[in-house]
Amino acid sequence: MITLDHVHKSYRTPESRRRVLDDVSMVLADGVNIGILGVNGAGKSTLMRLLSGTELPDRGTIRRTSRVSFPLGFGGAIHPNATGRDNVIFLARVYGVDRRAAIEFVQEFAELGSYFDMPTRTYSSGMMARLSFGLSLAIDFDVYLVDEITAVGDARFQSRCHEAFQQRIRHASVIMVSHSFETIRSYCEKGAVLNDGKLVMYETIEGAIADYRKLLGLDRVPEPGG
Repeated sequence: MITLDHVHKSYRTPESRRRVLDDVSMVLADGVNIGILGVNGAGKSTLMRLLSGTELPDRGTIRRTSRVSFPLGFGGAIHPNATGRDNVIFLARVYGVDRRAAIEFVQEFAELGSYFDMPTRTYSSGMMARLSFGLSLAIDFDVYLVDEITAVGDARFQSRCHEAFQQRIRHASVIMVSHSFETIRSYCEKGAVLNDGKLVMYETIEGAIADYRKLLGLDRVPEPGG
């Protein structure tokens, strides 16, 4: 479970400060898959970093009683001067998992070849995403945070990611950010909309999507394929 208690978060822009969370209190329960919607710049990625603990709020408290992943695809969990292998060893130690098993899984899954033993600063963005995705799947988390990272690599690798991820979330929950309504619907049963510092939770994903479409001015426009 993740509990937000009067959480405030903002960041400076060239013109002003942009609010991400403005006095938000909320409980994100285990066993519930939640899709988070918000316009570009609303702070969805910042919210995911806050939930994972890789970034701290300005004020307020975020408590976690479950093992929560770092955001899938988030490069901040990877040290640029360490090799892929050394990054796996480090995170295996942090999370208390068998490092040999973790190395074997990530090396096979991420398909980095000789780059696995090179500094990750030499990686392309796609290679970094594959390493991050492999790292997330090598550790059994109670809650997986997913930030638009379900389409990594070619069609074959995407299929492998989808299959491996589906296996993991049979016994875990997901908090997901995506601009794709189809993706959100396929994974999540509840939804939330982040807008102007407020995070509003909905009992159904369809309720969240409907209000988000209104926010975008799309409530009278049919969805693609609709």
